Amino acid sequence: MTKPFGIPFWLGVVLFVAIATFFLWEEHKAHILGAVIWLPLLACPLIHFFMHRGHGGDRGDHSHQHHDGDPQ
Repeated sequence: MTKPFGIPFWLGVVLFVAIATFFLWEEHKAHILGAVIWLPLLACPLIHFFMHRGHGGDRGDHSHQHHDGDPQ
């Protein structure tokens, strides 16, 4: 099977994405930069979710745990 235009498929995809990104940036720069200030606020729920992943299943019952230095 011959390649269209003699270039590999992945290179064609990369070129297409680069050209599309350039034109989207040039045409919508004001909208994109206006939305950038909201990204930290939108990231808060994701950060909260991933920061509290280790707390699951611990219902506050610490009676079965003994730490070093705690009297038994």
